[in-house]
Amino acid sequence: MKGQSRLEREIADARQAISSDGYPMSIGELTNMYRQKELKIRPEFQRFFRWSDRQKSSLIESLLLGIPIPSIFVAQAENGIWEVVDGLQRISTILQLQGELLNADGEKVSKLQLLGTKYLPALEGRYWTHPEKEHSLSEAQRLDIKRAKIDIKIIKRESSPQTKFDLFQRLNSYGSVLNAQELRSALLVAVSPDFFAWMESLASYENFMAATDLSDRLVEERYDLELITRFLVLHNWPQNKLTLSALRDLPQLLDDQAVNLATRYPKGARDLEKVFKTTFDEIAAHGGEYVFRRWDAANGEFKGAFLNTAFEVFALGFGYRIANSHPYRKDMLTAAKELWSMNQMQKGFATGRSTEERLVEFIPLGREFTGPRQSVR
Repeated sequence: MKGQSRLEREIADARQAISSDGYPMSIGELTNMYRQKELKIRPEFQRFFRWSDRQKSSLIESLLLGIPIPSIFVAQAENGIWEVVDGLQRISTILQLQGELLNADGEKVSKLQLLGTKYLPALEGRYWTHPEKEHSLSEAQRLDIKRAKIDIKIIKRESSPQTKFDLFQRLNSYGSVLNAQELRSALLVAVSPDFFAWMESLASYENFMAATDLSDRLVEERYDLELITRFLVLHNWPQNKLTLSALRDLPQLLDDQAVNLATRYPKGARDLEKVFKTTFDEIAAHGGEYVFRRWDAANGEFKGAFLNTAFEVFALGFGYRIANSHPYRKDMLTAAKELWSMNQMQKGFATGRSTEERLVEFIPLGREFTGPRQSVR
């Protein structure tokens, strides 16, 4: 059948794009590879190493008891070095236990002090080695861990460049503790560390920070990078693609578009940065953080914290006009007050509406509303 033959061709093409191998390796072998810099954990990925000591101790318990642990996925670079794609927490825990793990500055991380576990409560307070015997794992226990085997899945260098990033995304979507932006950040680091560093520089831009005024919690969760990704991708999104079908599954759209930007970097980055900085320079100068807060007409003041809805109208709206050299209004606080008197803004908080539905309405509204002062419909 025609449809079946097409599916077979797609399967064959996809398989050709992925060249893989796999075999078990001892922890001792993997540790030696890390020492010799043949096994790489990108320094930028250290921010994602956030297992608790309880979780780390449970992994060591599994190794000592001979309980199999999930496979580690690595991608082979052109020079033959293996780069960890999935298994960062496991590999980092094992290296930290042995005192081998390096931080982003190339300095050794403090050795792991184990906690008592369900089956091995006597692990409490133990180290890989310690001057006091009662606080150290025995030589036999250390050898058991070194000889323990881990199944390694290798995405070989013959694979398409996009493969390891797609793989990382899929593996971490199966119950990862990373939020959407942290996962996206890991993808972008893998595609282009320079692009990710550039995004970090935008996140630390003074007027962006002042205008958004995010809480410490949101910054820790990297919501600042989420906003920057949305700005870079959506501020000049084609008008004819502002539809539910085009914006369907926003996280995946942002992933795909951000990876495209990273792949092309530094091409286009200078113009994007100029639009980004001009947008937030103008917002900071003519309203600051109040632009992204809710206007309480009854009390005559802007209240609350940063609001995504206001960002979608003003940041994306002004960004669109600046990118296309269109005139824009400077009376931003007046504009914000007018905006909150509109029925659309009240509907924007209605339950049951998807982010995509809101964007389809508010991006065009922002592009119109941020133009020179005019009667509001």
